[in-house]
Amino acid sequence: MKIGQLSKETGVSIRSLRYYEQKSLIRPIRLENGYREYRESDIEKVKAVQLFMKLGMNTEEIYHVISCDNFQLTKNNGCAHDAVELYAERLANIREQIQHFQAIEQHLEKLLLFWEMEKEKEESGD
Repeated sequence: MKIGQLSKETGVSIRSLRYYEQKSLIRPIRLENGYREYRESDIEKVKAVQLFMKLGMNTEEIYHVISCDNFQLTKNNGCAHDAVELYAERLANIREQIQHFQAIEQHLEKLLLFWEMEKEKEESGD
């Protein structure tokens, strides 16, 4: 399939697909005319890249996961150590962010309560 079709199948822009290729996250076959030819498996790779990016991973981290024995993550292929390390670190980062946002939430709740009380005082004429 051509790059336009891959873009349509995945919802990812052509520009992003070219960037993924530049970062070796996907590797299309180059035809004699210079066109990129993608395999069906590239659809899943692109979707995986998108998921990993949503998890906050950078392209270098994603490359190590995607390139791990040609993305056959279900087989015993020696990727377990790297995968465990990567995901444990990512999970720790997410948990830290959650704690940070919970602290912000509590602070905002206190501010909101304070200002709601002030608003009530103003409206009642106190």
